[in-house]
This record gives sequence, structure tokens and C-alpha cells, in this order.
Amino acid sequence: MFEAYFGKYLEDQGIITKEQYQEVVVASQNSRVKLGLLAVAEGFMTEEEADEINDAQHRLDKRFGDIAVSRGYLTDSQVEYLLKKQGDSYLLFVQAMVERDILTLDEIQEHVKAYKKAEKLSDLDVDAIKSGDVDKIIPVLLRNCVISPVIKDYIALSARNIGRFIDRQFRIEMVDVVDQVSAPFAAAQVLDGDYKIFTGFFGEGEALKLIAEAYAKEEFEVIDIDVVDAACEFLNCNNGLFATKLSNEYVDVDMLPPILRDAPTCIKDDANIVKVPIYIRDQHVDLVICRESRWSLE
Repeated sequence: MFEAYFGKYLEDQGIITKEQYQEVVVASQNSRVKLGLLAVAEGFMTEEEADEINDAQHRLDKRFGDIAVSRGYLTDSQVEYLLKKQGDSYLLFVQAMVERDILTLDEIQEHVKAYKKAEKLSDLDVDAIKSGDVDKIIPVLLRNCVISPVIKDYIALSARNIGRFIDRQFRIEMVDVVDQVSAPFAAAQVLDGDYKIFTGFFGEGEALKLIAEAYAKEEFEVIDIDVVDAACEFLNCNNGLFATKLSNEYVDVDMLPPILRDAPTCIKDDANIVKVPIYIRDQHVDLVICRESRWSLE
């Protein structure tokens, strides 16, 4: 997931173009990280040593790891560790940029430092995002607000399901607590029972259309109530999985009928609305959550 944040930063700073970013994303989806790049990225080898092994492979019928071990550059345990990381999405992103001469490895490392400074991220924060583990990433995105554990669990589950059903390259920006959210379209649902929780996607039509098409596996020619309805089907699936999780913890909730709005909609509450900004292919939609509060929908 880190590549989604870092790639957007590079694009916003004018370091790479939008077209280059999209090209790299596509290229990184169907490849594996080369062992040499991994070894350099992990600090096990220098670029010169990796180049030496790559050159040797043209003359020797041996794998990169075998040659590196024989020359004392890597240990067997390091090779085993690197082999397990060959599917790392961030390193695939880096590899695609390097192979296309968009940026060098040194330039990427310098831009990562600048990104961390700009976003006020620690090394631990970056490691959490790079891990791709939602349970490690969510606390980083919640550092500016205090919310209940049940809402944290809901955000984490929603993030996993967006990655699973909608788009693996999505990103979540910093979560905030506000008193109102407005949008041209809204797909919402209330959970009622031991907990009462309002949940919904509020956003532009294009963002909801992407959710609708990915989940329904069909294309929508126009943005209308059918798009909102299909987006709400994903929300209903997400909430069903959340209700099951709560049931396993002996908490009972029922899912009320969906709320569909294809006209400007505003939800208000007294500084109790958790707003989770989500970007799917650069289209913005807010996941909105309220718990045990007196929200009003207009």
C-alpha cells in the first residue's frame, strides 16, 4: 500500500507524470522483484555488487542467490529471506520505475526521505504502511483523532474489503472527526442493536461508480440511483461481515434497509462523525461512520 501513497506524492510534486505513475502501477502488478534489487533495498549488498552478480549470470548458468553466496555477498538465510519478499508490492513499484529509467534507486530513496518529512512520518510509520498489514496501517492514519475500538475495527475491516473486492491500489488518507459531511451522492446503512452505527459512502458520482462496477462486475453508462444501489450492495456485504464479527464477540446488531441518495446529501452531528477519506483510482469518496449519536440526514 505504501506505493499508492508514495506514488501519489511523486505525481503531486511533479517528479513523475500521471501517465508514468499509471504505467508503473500496471507493470508492477504482473512481475516479481529481482533478487538483486531486493538485496540492495534491504542493505545486504551495494548496487555495484548486485551489478557484478547480474553480469556474472550472463556467463554462468546459476541463480543470482547462488552466485552471491559463493562470493560471500549474501548468506543462505539472507537469500531465503529475500526470496520470501519477491512479491512485495512497494519493491515491485520501485523496480518498475528503475527499469523504465524514470528514477534511480538513489533518487527514490531521497524522495522517500522527503516524503516522510513532508507527511511527518517516522520510520516505524513507513514500515507499518509498507507491511501492507491493515491492522498496522490504521493506527498511523488515526494519529490525529481518538475514536472507539469498535469504530477502529470497522475501518480496518472496511479497508480489507475494499482491497479485496474493489481495488488493491486504493489508499486511505488521515482520518478525522467532524460535525458534518456533504456530497452529491450517498450510499448508507444503519446497524441497530447492542450498537447503533451509521455507515455510508459519501462522494462524487465517479467514485461511487467505481465501487459499484467493481463489486457488481458490470458497467454503468450513467451515474444514477442504480450506481448508488450497487455501491450500497458492497456496503451491505461489508456490514454483514462486520455484524458476523460482532456476533462472534457476543454483540448483536441488525442491518436496516439501505439509504440511497442520488442528490446532494448532508449528514450532521455534533463533532461525532468519523470521516475516512478513500481514494480509488484517484477518485475521492468518504467512508462516514457515527456511533451512538444523534445524526441527522438532510
